Parts: sequence; C-alpha cells; structure tokens
Amino acid sequence: MSYELTILGSSSAIPSLEKNPTAQLLNANERFFLIDCAEGTQIQLRKYKFKFHKINRIFISHLHGDHYFGLIGLLSSMHLLGREKELHIYAHAKLKQIIDVQLEASNTELCYPLFFHVINPETDEVLFEDKKIKISTFPLNHGIDCNGFLFEEKKSPRKIISEKIQEYNIPIENLKSIKNGEHFITEDGDVILNNELTIENNKASSYAYCSDTKYCESIIEKIKGVSLLYHEATFMNDRKNRAEETNHSTTIDAATIAKLAQVKHLLIGHFSQRYRDESLLLEESKRVFKNTLIAKQGRTINFSDM
Repeated sequence: MSYELTILGSSSAIPSLEKNPTAQLLNANERFFLIDCAEGTQIQLRKYKFKFHKINRIFISHLHGDHYFGLIGLLSSMHLLGREKELHIYAHAKLKQIIDVQLEASNTELCYPLFFHVINPETDEVLFEDKKIKISTFPLNHGIDCNGFLFEEKKSPRKIISEKIQEYNIPIENLKSIKNGEHFITEDGDVILNNELTIENNKASSYAYCSDTKYCESIIEKIKGVSLLYHEATFMNDRKNRAEETNHSTTIDAATIAKLAQVKHLLIGHFSQRYRDESLLLEESKRVFKNTLIAKQGRTINFSDM
C-alpha cells in the first residue's frame, strides 16, 4: 500500500505556461484526497494519470482564486463523465454559495451526490475520521478565513510472529489482543511479553498542510512531529516586510516553524513569480532546517522513503 503526495501545482497567484498555482493530491493507501484546486488542476490530474473518480474528498484552504478557481471545472467534468459516487467538499461557507450560483447559472444538476462540509475558520476540529485515517483542520493567519489541514494515518496493529504463536500454542481468540499490544499469560501464569510475539508494523505517516499564512506560532503544537509539513514560503527573507504586508511567510519563517514543531521533513512552495531560481529559496530554508524539500510541480513524495 502507498502513502504518497503529488504536487499538481505550487506557484503563487498567477498561472504561467510552466507553473500552476496550488493543488496537491494525497494518496493515503489508495484513498485520494485533493488539497486545494487551483485553475488547471484537472489538466494536471490528467497529465499525471490520476483518475477523477478516485477522488472522494476535496479540501479547500481559503477563497483566494489561486486555491480554488479550478474546482467548478473539475466538478463539471466529473458530471460529464457520469460520476455516480458521492463527493465531499470541506471549505468555508461562502464557497457553497459560489458553487450553487455557478451550477444554477448553467442549469446543471449534478448526476452524483455532492456533500458540502463547512469549516469553522476560528477553531480546530476533526473533519473526517475512520479506522484508517483522521483528518483535522486548524486556523491560519492570512487576512481572510484560511485553514490548514492535518492528515494522520492510524497506527496499524502489530504483526504476529506465527512461529511464536505456534511455539506457545496461543489460542486464536487471543490474537486480536496480542496484535493490539497485550502480553500473553499461559495457563501456568507465565507472562510472554508482547515484543516476543509480535513486531511493529509500518510506522503511521502524518502530513500537515499549511496553506497561505504569515508566521504563526500557534500552529506549532498542532503539527508537532509530523512526517511531512508543507508550509508556504512566498518570499526570501530579504522581503520579510513584504511578507508581513501580504500575510505570507518567508523561507526562514517556514523553516523556523518546522524546527520548533520538530517535524521530520519540510516542504516549501507557493513562491513569488519573481524567483526564477527556486534553489535559492531551498538553500536559505536549509540554513535553519536541513530536511527541507521543494514543492516542485509534478514531484511525488513517498512517505516510506523519508
């Protein structure tokens, strides 16, 4: 099973021939979550060979156009392709009004169930949870309602060592509790430690997505220790004043947050169009946080490789 993040677009504001604005696709063990949906996102999905019908949940961080202008086009294409599966959108309340107006204006009644979940821009909350994953949201600081997202894979039960189960003649009805970490007590009262009977399964992956925001230490405890943190870095540090004016972050801001939150890896993107050489932003960030990566369009990050 795979746990991968693909960068569909990573530039700021205005699309160009070479770069698309923000959109990412998280493959969490063959469950596909679209995070932001800028103009051109459906073209990028086709380019990197992702099937639209596999996306069941879409998360929109805020209502600046470079993060959602591609959404109505994607919804329309799903309709024209005859989608039948339900689709869930998580975003701020005004986006539902925008979608409703666009559908009404085109006299379109979608052929699939569309569920809209309103995000509260002022509080942390769990948006979705099942046996395999928990998805939460938290406020950012961007001048308009803007939220980050946290995707936490649930830890798998420990793997049974079949030879040990046979050696101690352990009954089948005890296996579930042993997988969950309990020790086994024999009929004679001897305790067989769990780590003799099992081995740890794959470590659970976690991904925090911090869309447009100025430097914001309030998010540190919420993203602490994640496997990968995406944090915008629109400007280099020599334009710190400009970042403050526009409610954005610098490379040093992003790296400092990553360091304070003790994350494993940092992914930076949303660079201003003024930067032709993205390696300069990477180098500056690495001075503060060594494990920094660039959110390069088309890049796929496999969490098992980190």
